[in-house]
Amino acid sequence: MMKSQEESPSASADAEKGIAASAGIVALGTFTSRILGFVRDMVLAKIFGASLVADAFYVAFRIPNLLRELFAEGSMSAGFIPVFTEYLTNKGKKEAIELARSAFTFLVLALSLMVSVGILFSPQIISVIAPGFLEDLPKFNLTTGLTRVMFPFLFFISLAALAMGILNSMRHFAPPAFSSASFNIVNIVVLIGLTPLLDEPVYAAAVAVTLGGLAQFLIQLPALYREGFKLSIRRPLFPFHPGVVQMGKLILPTTIGLSVTQVNILVNTLLASFLPVGSVSYLYYGMRLIHFPLGIFAIALATALLPTLSAQASRGDTEALRLSFSFGLRLVFFIIFPAMLGLILFRVPIVHLLFERGEFNRLATQGTADAVLFYAFGLWAFAGVRIVVPVFYAFQDTKTPVKIAIMAMLLNVGLNLLLMGPLQHRGLALATSISAIFNFSFLILILKRRIGRIDGKRILISHLKVVFASLPMLVPFLWLSRQVIWTSEGNLGIKALNLSLAMLASMLLYAGLQAVLKSEEVFFIARLLKERLARRLKPSS
Repeated sequence: MMKSQEESPSASADAEKGIAASAGIVALGTFTSRILGFVRDMVLAKIFGASLVADAFYVAFRIPNLLRELFAEGSMSAGFIPVFTEYLTNKGKKEAIELARSAFTFLVLALSLMVSVGILFSPQIISVIAPGFLEDLPKFNLTTGLTRVMFPFLFFISLAALAMGILNSMRHFAPPAFSSASFNIVNIVVLIGLTPLLDEPVYAAAVAVTLGGLAQFLIQLPALYREGFKLSIRRPLFPFHPGVVQMGKLILPTTIGLSVTQVNILVNTLLASFLPVGSVSYLYYGMRLIHFPLGIFAIALATALLPTLSAQASRGDTEALRLSFSFGLRLVFFIIFPAMLGLILFRVPIVHLLFERGEFNRLATQGTADAVLFYAFGLWAFAGVRIVVPVFYAFQDTKTPVKIAIMAMLLNVGLNLLLMGPLQHRGLALATSISAIFNFSFLILILKRRIGRIDGKRILISHLKVVFASLPMLVPFLWLSRQVIWTSEGNLGIKALNLSLAMLASMLLYAGLQAVLKSEEVFFIARLLKERLARRLKPSS
């Protein structure tokens, strides 16, 4: 025991470097995927615009995509990685490989049934999801046909999520991180190549989605094979591996928790439909901007953190887990808070530069910027939840986050009804932020009771430095806001240059003041970058 304690500072430093390096890989992959996804959306918009066939495609894609969010990526991470890591840590690689084969077998059986049912009952599903389409039979039939073509996407993307879980547990983050980029690349290529060849061109978009899901799975197989994981059907099929049963117990409450999120989105959209025209769009575009830093930094760090936390929990090393959690929370707040302030300060120029053209007028810019403002108030809590929840998953507790998520959802609905009158769509965004703050705060309180102290003093000091160091960002904002070019059309190049200069100046001022304050995080990132640069410049022997 004494030896473990003596070694803990060095072990903690190594763990922090590993988490940060892994998060950097995931962030780069996410960033690449987001950019390619934007290109894919541009291609779709150019070919199909906002036509009847575009409506049919987006409704059809919503169904397998919704099931993907419920049953694949989030649930797989929560249910598979902790159990797989426990087998890998305590029972060895051979047992872990057997568990992976058993999970693959179960998924193939379950997904084959689910996809078959989905294809067979596509008309009934469309009539529930989009009952308005029943009044336009050609549109309804087209949506049904597109749904049937895209349902196999759920099969491939779920297997891709399993491969991602195995590789992340083995600390191989690059193939899963860049696999979503392969999805977008295949989509772009198929759209451009297949669309001119079909009598109904929109079917090219449906085929592209399914083939993209297949590519996202296949691109991870070489890395799996190098680690000795050859996914194949396990025989006998029954009874199921006890590890798979254990995963099922974890995945079920996680799926319920994710469905809570989907209910939240559905309620927000439903209520926004009673508000003035454009409210739904303002909220959609506003959340897209919020998801950019959230996806690149917070989700990337959470993805890298979960395998480490799971391994520490499997060993019963609560002190190491506490330090890893503290590091993750401090690092994500170090990055997310200035990003939050940047979105608040520069929201109008950002929305103006990205969206204001064609039918997206100045009124739409202001409405979207208002949504960004009220969503951004909760960005730090959105990110914090991403770091706290993996700690519960590491202890194989998926029920507690679900209970708190349900409470947050009920709060969100109540606040929506209270605030949508006086604040319109801004009230819906503010309600979402307040419920996220509630969710994060309650999870922290419960976690503190679960593991004792959470390195609170160190976290508080770090957060205070972050807030103080962010204040100089007001200077570039004041410079940018006084420029008259933002009230006129055109000059996109000059606007992009000025906005980039203002944001760069904000980053430099923030990093410089953090260095003056001797922030642990800024020096950690500097050391990490220095070591990586030294390795790249070191001549090969």
